[in-house]
Amino acid sequence: MAKETAGSPAAGAERWRDHKRYLWVVALVMPLLPFFAIGLHQWTGLGVWLWLGPLVILGVVPIVDWTVGRDSASVPDDMIAALEGDRYYRWLTYAFLPLQYAGFIAGMFYIAQGGLSTWESIGMAVTLGFIGGLGINTAHELGHKRDDHERWLSKIALAQCAYGHFFIEHNRGHHVRVATPEDPASSRLGESFYRYWPRTVGGSLASAWRLERQRLTRRKGHAWRLRNDVLNAWLMTIVLWAAIIVLLGPSMIGYLLLQAFIGITLLEAVNYLEHYGLLRQVVKHGDRERYERVEPRHSWNSNNVATNVLLYHLQRHSDHHAHPTRRYQALQDDAQAPVLPTGYSGMILLALVPPLWRRVMDPRVIAHYDGDASLANIAPKKRQSIMTRYAHTAPSSSVKPAITDAGDSQVRPMMICSVKSAQCPECGYVYDSAAGAVREGFAPGTPWSEVPDTWICPDCGVRDKSDFRPVAARN
Repeated sequence: MAKETAGSPAAGAERWRDHKRYLWVVALVMPLLPFFAIGLHQWTGLGVWLWLGPLVILGVVPIVDWTVGRDSASVPDDMIAALEGDRYYRWLTYAFLPLQYAGFIAGMFYIAQGGLSTWESIGMAVTLGFIGGLGINTAHELGHKRDDHERWLSKIALAQCAYGHFFIEHNRGHHVRVATPEDPASSRLGESFYRYWPRTVGGSLASAWRLERQRLTRRKGHAWRLRNDVLNAWLMTIVLWAAIIVLLGPSMIGYLLLQAFIGITLLEAVNYLEHYGLLRQVVKHGDRERYERVEPRHSWNSNNVATNVLLYHLQRHSDHHAHPTRRYQALQDDAQAPVLPTGYSGMILLALVPPLWRRVMDPRVIAHYDGDASLANIAPKKRQSIMTRYAHTAPSSSVKPAITDAGDSQVRPMMICSVKSAQCPECGYVYDSAAGAVREGFAPGTPWSEVPDTWICPDCGVRDKSDFRPVAARN
């Protein structure tokens, strides 16, 4: 038996080992692609090497996914805490950032030094954009964590692609509204990627600004201040891009915009396939209606090994939405989640060809709902045609399946006023009336009864006020 070492899981290590423990290092090869591209171009003189980013991510990775296959192994429940406490894994995500920016700066300098054709310069910028897109995924992992330094690292990772507002909208918007018509990041049955892209990009930006404005209004301040996390994230991009333009000249503006567009598009292509056509139903919860709790059936999963390692287990998306603060190495496979036919890299290629995408994915969505298309999240303009097309698959009974709310609130309306502290049952966040939640706009001394019913847990974004449980006062 291997001897325990510092940084390895302590409890139960003799019973279980992460067989992907050292495979995760492969993710750090991706930000090195600009250096490989430059080196191969210098060595061979072939401009095609400057397109190495898309060649590897959309070419090599799908082939490896298909060749290596799937990995559904999950972490034993009693090992999750120990595995999450292993700092080796988080240092791998930290290491991505300096490599990301080293490659970004090297690539920009390589374009600026001259001697490249326009086609080669565009290829270099596209490669940088693909790495920037992977940087957004790293930002996604870091942004869900409670530690302030990890959240700031998330903003830094987002700065390259000018997508800093993702830090707000994803955590406080998408995770609250996922798989509903209100969520700009949840694609709809019948909606092509090309229609989805402007809707999600514009909708996410508007939502992020609205969420920050609401938070700052509770703090008795206006939105145009540096405390606004949308503004301070954008400021990072302004400083970064301004430095590139000052050092390398205004000719770099076009390449900066191109790489940002590619990075954003890569992210939104992933968003497009993660919840396509899936819908949470409206249920009764106490005296009000709300969307049912997020369940594994509301996210498409994939266990293809190559893309899972590349994207820090993002493909185990159902467990991520159930436990947003859980670290990537501990995310579980869920047998109840619908499964994509291949890994994300291959599915992105499919999404770029809408007729093929719909041929592959639409029947899977309908099958997921046992033939009842009315239970899916359908694009409004496509509703009539889709309902007509799949009318023959609908169950003979017109009675909808009963859906019960998984709410487990212990805070009854008659006792709200007596609650001094309340805890989120998902992530453990505690609201203490004496301390308030200053960042959320609730001053010290704000009683629990004055916290709006619509308030969502600021750490996980999964539970709202009605789900919180009272914390017994200590003697």
